[in-house]
Amino acid sequence: MVIEEAPSPFISDATRKAMGEQAVALAKAVKYQSAGTVEFVVGKDQSFYFLEMNTRLQVEHPVTECITGLDLVKLQIHVARGGRLEGQAPPSSGHAIEVRICAEDPDKGFQPSPGRIDLLRLPIGPGLRVDTGVAEGDEVPPEFDSMIAKLIAYGKDRDEALARLRRGLEGSAIVIRGGTSNKAFLLALLDRPEVRSGAFDTTWLDGLAARGEHVSRRHADLALLMAAVSEYEAELEAQLQRFLQAAS
Repeated sequence: MVIEEAPSPFISDATRKAMGEQAVALAKAVKYQSAGTVEFVVGKDQSFYFLEMNTRLQVEHPVTECITGLDLVKLQIHVARGGRLEGQAPPSSGHAIEVRICAEDPDKGFQPSPGRIDLLRLPIGPGLRVDTGVAEGDEVPPEFDSMIAKLIAYGKDRDEALARLRRGLEGSAIVIRGGTSNKAFLLALLDRPEVRSGAFDTTWLDGLAARGEHVSRRHADLALLMAAVSEYEAELEAQLQRFLQAAS
């Protein structure tokens, strides 16, 4: 997944309620105790079908925490220690959207693009939350998950959450030596009319990539200029070293 949000702009309140009831019924049927995630696929007519259950928290659990005020990790530990969940689940309010900032290259089919993190500046501010497990100087290894951080924005409605998410991405800075990140791709994605309106589905991004429309060309001229300057400086340094060796 690239973008996660809650509540879904597509699912009706009635469908959301029915899905919640089915998820609870499933957990009770198997006597499940702990945090878990029941996944459904929803059709255009609001019909929904069970997909799978993950017996753990998902990467996108922060969006649920933002709109409910719950600390799901804390509650999971509470249940593991023999505690009980009393009362009804709290109602949700507002809107939350999350993106995953990863060391991957959208120009190359989202292949992992690992390397050393030379610069990492993640945003702070009202309605923004950042979950990360790396810092400047760390290596993003090629063998494992390429995710650098999750950026979550919360607002009173979807438009405010999207605006805060864009501000947060624009205010972040990531430099990976020998690699790259998907930050520019995420910013371009937020400008797409389909994302702004919420009119997209599970096949939309695949279609976008197949047509080559997922790659941002914004500031491409500046990127080419920077690449040329970098190449020139590298060649100049190599010539200088050859000269010094010959002189020696």
